[in-house]
Amino acid sequence: MQGNTCFGCGDFSIRNCFPNDLIADYFQSTAPTGYAAIYQAGAALGIDPLLFSKILPFVLALVATIYCFGVALQLLNLPIAAFVSTLLLNQNLWLQDDLVSGIARAFVYPLFFAFLYYLLKRSLIPLLITIALQGLIYPQLVFIMSGVLLLQLIRWENGFKLRRENFRMVAIGLAVAFVVMLPYAIESSPFGPVVTVAEAKTMPEFQAQGRTRLFVPNPWEYWLTEERTGLFRWVMPLCILSVPLLIVMGRQPDRFPLIKQVKQIGVLGQVAIVSLFMFLAAHAVMFTLYLPSRYSQNTLQIITALSGGIAAIVLLDGLLRRFKNRQAIALIATLTLSGILFFSPYLWEFPKQTRVFSIGQYPALYEFLATQPKDIMIASVAREADNIPTFAKRSILTSREYSIPYHTGYYGQIYQRTNDLIRAQYSTNRATVREFVEQYGVDFWLLDRRYAARPIPANNAGEIRITRWLSQFPAAAEVQTGNPIVRRSINRCSVWQQDDLVLLDAQCIIDRE
Repeated sequence: MQGNTCFGCGDFSIRNCFPNDLIADYFQSTAPTGYAAIYQAGAALGIDPLLFSKILPFVLALVATIYCFGVALQLLNLPIAAFVSTLLLNQNLWLQDDLVSGIARAFVYPLFFAFLYYLLKRSLIPLLITIALQGLIYPQLVFIMSGVLLLQLIRWENGFKLRRENFRMVAIGLAVAFVVMLPYAIESSPFGPVVTVAEAKTMPEFQAQGRTRLFVPNPWEYWLTEERTGLFRWVMPLCILSVPLLIVMGRQPDRFPLIKQVKQIGVLGQVAIVSLFMFLAAHAVMFTLYLPSRYSQNTLQIITALSGGIAAIVLLDGLLRRFKNRQAIALIATLTLSGILFFSPYLWEFPKQTRVFSIGQYPALYEFLATQPKDIMIASVAREADNIPTFAKRSILTSREYSIPYHTGYYGQIYQRTNDLIRAQYSTNRATVREFVEQYGVDFWLLDRRYAARPIPANNAGEIRITRWLSQFPAAAEVQTGNPIVRRSINRCSVWQQDDLVLLDAQCIIDRE
């Protein structure tokens, strides 16, 4: 699984597993304290982080389901409505990659549902705990929590009124939010400043075909659906329709009398307002508040799950009342809605977990590398390099997966490493290869035969993402036609090979034939 800061290391300390590893140090520095502590606690208990990352999503889903059920009951005190809300929530969560990957963003759902639950119950101490935990694990959502808390001071009764009874709760909640967010505001990254918008717009990494796709030319896609900058994320069709459906039914209480029993529904509107505000603010100060989509897409899942469950039951109740003397039509309506609820996810490959986790295809390679010293360095531009830290627990010089361009101090080194690697891998000059191996302390070279002669094969063989990634480096355009030293060393220096992959001994490569 990519993106896990623990890299599958069973050691309590990543630095013990990956000594002097730029990539491991960077990902550990960017991991929120609470999130890292959870994985470290699992490792201290003897649970391999890779296994832990597979167990964790089920625990988080269970907690989110319990709190979702509780919040739904606060909005409409009918267990069937709460059940439908939890059903929609789980369908949406298991169709996305947030929860199933066990990353920090997976904690948004249980913690934010817990926040809403204790907010509606006016339970101060548990409310403060959820704010603190959110700040320690996924701090972006603390801004949403703070905004929703502020709105508790206002109510609408023939105009805006100040709710003085909530002042103490709001004041203490904002104080906790301030304290938990203060370290993020004052600490500086050891890997340099965050890239500016002006710089990002000149970098191919952030363009439509780049590693970190951001600036897409289509405004509709950029503002609404793009993964990092868009307002929305794909959700189940019933969820998309739930909010306007509730509004329509709310204006026709005679036809849908159950709508009168819905209470405190305004909290969902407050979450939506604050999310939209933070989304626009993140766009205005791009990268300072991280990515705009992080303030809207997760909360959209929460809002639509709750509103979807309520809307479905209010609608069904209205239909049954209307056709109470026509049992066949009422039965058809009930079966139709039930069918949509239970079976529509399977149209979109549900659940998604099997597509999120990477499956190691070369166990013999991982076993071989795992027997080598912990401080070895592996150079490769092959796609399989992405999997080596997780499955072999050994350091790589660079790879597409870990070429994250947000922090200039980190990406500047990764960029230089990758460019130097491309130049050396396709060089016909043994001195160039020797200099590269000695400079970076390379012990093994993992070569993909499809890319052995040139970084971008004439027939575009292999992964299109890899060829696009390689093409953004100047060294790829400088490659001359010839027979590179590394390629010529395959038969003499191979220590392992399978399919198109060949692992070469780096010292053997630079030794004279």
